[in-house]
Amino acid sequence: MTLLSIPLPRRAVREVRRPDRLPALLAAATVLLVCLPTGGDRDVTAAVHVTPADVASVALVGLCALRARTARLPAAAVVLFGGVLLAVAVATVASQDPAVSLSGFVRFVQVFVLVPLAVLLALRERRDLRLLLGALVVAAVIEGAVGVEQFATGTGASYAGGSARAVGTFGAQDIMAMSAVVSYGLVAALGLALQARAERRTCEAVALGLTAALLLAPLALSFSRGSWIATGCAVAVALVLTDARLALRTAVLALAAAVVLVGGFGLGGDSVATRLGSIATVAGSAPDHSVSDRYDLWATAAAIWRQHPATGVGPKEFPQFRDAHAPLRLSSGSDTAGAGAAFSREPLLSPHNMYLLVLSEQGLIGLTAFAALLFGLLTAAGRRAAAGRGGLEAALLGLLVWQCVDFLYADIGGPTTVLVSFVLGSAARSLA
Repeated sequence: MTLLSIPLPRRAVREVRRPDRLPALLAAATVLLVCLPTGGDRDVTAAVHVTPADVASVALVGLCALRARTARLPAAAVVLFGGVLLAVAVATVASQDPAVSLSGFVRFVQVFVLVPLAVLLALRERRDLRLLLGALVVAAVIEGAVGVEQFATGTGASYAGGSARAVGTFGAQDIMAMSAVVSYGLVAALGLALQARAERRTCEAVALGLTAALLLAPLALSFSRGSWIATGCAVAVALVLTDARLALRTAVLALAAAVVLVGGFGLGGDSVATRLGSIATVAGSAPDHSVSDRYDLWATAAAIWRQHPATGVGPKEFPQFRDAHAPLRLSSGSDTAGAGAAFSREPLLSPHNMYLLVLSEQGLIGLTAFAALLFGLLTAAGRRAAAGRGGLEAALLGLLVWQCVDFLYADIGGPTTVLVSFVLGSAARSLA
C-alpha cells in the first residue's frame, strides 16, 4: 500500500472544507440532530413543535436554493414534486378554514417538496449518498443503544404494566420515533454492506452486516408491529433484487439470531412473542384497543372525504372534523408515560394513515398527486436496483419501500418527520 492510498488527516480536512461538500455535510448533520432530546414532557397538543433537525433542514433548503442556480433538477422530479405542491395549494385555498390550513400547507410543502428537493441537490455524488446513509446508521446505533439500555433497566416507556418499551431519546410521546430511526439505519447498513461486498471490501461488509443484525434487537424491543412489517418488506425487496440467494441466507441467519436473542438470552421474549401474535389477530373479531381505535380513525377519515371528495377539508383540518364523523367507541386519546415523562393522554389528531390523511384533507386531487410521487420514485428506484447498480441503490429502494409501507399505519408528525424528506429526496436521485 502506498502512502497516497492512505487518507491523510490534512486531505480529509480539505475535503470537508470544500464548498461543494457543505450541503451533503449539512444533510448528514441534520440526520444526527434528530437524536437530540427535545424534552420528554412537552405539550403534545402544540400546533408547532420545531426541533433542531427542522431548523437544520430549513438551512439546508436555503443553502441548496443557491446551488439550484447552477444545478439542474431532473424534469421528472420537477413534475412529481410540483404536482404535490399544486395539489396542496388547491386544498388550502378550498379549505373550510384557510387560515388554519396555512400552517399545514407550510409543513406539508416543507416535508414533501422543499426538503426532498434540497436533499436531491445536496447528493451530487455517490460519496455524498454514502455519507447520508452512514449518518442514518450512526443515528440508529445511538438510538438503539439507548433503547436497549432502557429495556435492560426498566426506564423505557410504559408498556403492558411495565416500563421497558424502548423509545430511545424521543420519550413516551413519540413512541414510534426510535423504531423508525433504527429501521432506517438497519436498511442503510444493509445497503452499505451490499455495496462493500460488491466492491470486495470484506471487512467493511462484515462490520456493516453485523451492525444491521445487531439493530434487530432494539427494533424488536420497540414493540412496534408496523416497523417490524415495514422493515421485513424493505429488507426482502432490497435483497431479492440484489441477490436472491443472499436473501435466503439472510432470512435463515435472521431467524437464527432471533432464536438466540429471544430464546437463548430471553431478550423481551414474552413481550415480543405476544406482540408478534397480535399481528395475526388484528383482523379478527376482537383486536386490541389500539388497533380498533386505528380502524375507527380510518373510517372517520373516509367519512370526512366522502363529504368533500375533490379537495378535502383542507390541511390540518382533520381534528376539527373528526368528532362529527367518528364512531362513539373511539377513544379520546392514548395513554403515555415513562421514559422521563409523566402520565399524559395524547389526543388522536390524525387517522394514523398517511394516505387517508391526504385523502381526507386534500381529496382525490391531493391523493392522486401524492400517489404519483411515491409511484414515480418507486418505479425509478426499483429500475435502478434491478439493473444491478449496487447496494446503494438497493438501500434507496429499501428505504422508500419502508416508508410506503409505514404510511399504511402512520403519518407525519414528531421529531423524525424530517427523515421522511430525506428518504424521498435520496430516492429522487433515481429520477436523474
